[in-house]
Amino acid sequence: MDLHVVIGHGPAGAATARLLAERGNAVRVITRSPGRAAPGTERVALDAADAPRLTEAVRGATAIYQCAAPPYHRWAADWPPLAVSVGAAAEASGAVLVMLGNLYGYGPVDGAMAETSPLAAAGPKGRLRAGLWEQARSLHEQGRIRAVEIRASDFFGPGVLDGGHLSARVVPNILRGKPVLALGDPDAPHSWTYLDDVARTLVEAAAEERAWGRAWHVPTAPPLSVREMADGLAGQAGVAPVRVRGLPAGVFGALSLFSPLMRELREIRYQFDRPFIMDSTAWTTAFGTTATPLEEQLRATVDWWRQRLVGG
Repeated sequence: MDLHVVIGHGPAGAATARLLAERGNAVRVITRSPGRAAPGTERVALDAADAPRLTEAVRGATAIYQCAAPPYHRWAADWPPLAVSVGAAAEASGAVLVMLGNLYGYGPVDGAMAETSPLAAAGPKGRLRAGLWEQARSLHEQGRIRAVEIRASDFFGPGVLDGGHLSARVVPNILRGKPVLALGDPDAPHSWTYLDDVARTLVEAAAEERAWGRAWHVPTAPPLSVREMADGLAGQAGVAPVRVRGLPAGVFGALSLFSPLMRELREIRYQFDRPFIMDSTAWTTAFGTTATPLEEQLRATVDWWRQRLVGG
């Protein structure tokens, strides 16, 4: 039985590990936090930036799924050693390295972002994310590893608690009939990637040799604004639409003086204030996989949150 190693146990890592286990694979999850392993998986507590320990933990693996991400305010310090460690482990093991990426590396783009769009970000977080892939691609082109990056827009769905625009700040409010506050323009078109589609694409990429050596976008439904998504979630929940308003730029700036998270978000404020659209047709054209139907995405998200709120 092939061994698949998932680094990180956030929403994407957990969903990927679960999918791999459901498909009958041996799954080892690498996470800094000790805890109980999910059914069908093994959990190993270690810091993935520790190259010797990580290399030992991935020995014999067929594929490594790099889904870990440092806290926002630690990106500059923690990403580089983590990337070096993961690259070294992939090289030593011979496993395919599947990296979960995002859209920061493109920076502000007029029109839709495609995999062929230049990695032209000017901010430090965008440059860092672009550099992580360039580093892995260089190792791939040298023949030292086999690597692929799978990029997603803001993802949502069952299991997504924090981050993005459709998590704990939004869906519970809709279910309770409370207003929703968007970080920017609530009517700007935005691409939303469904978490199950993220996991599925990561797993498919590991098995598709034709995918290796480049970046791909996760199949994603057509863009909708925060207001449209909120209305859709309300419709699936059978509740009345809630009021949706944007956070004024002045308030955003004031909050960033006191909130470390808001300070970190200033660099990517453009993602909230203007259309933020991802073109994901390349993967569908090459491999035939499409995004989960939007109605199914919304229904599953509402059902998961309802169960969580009742349980909590």
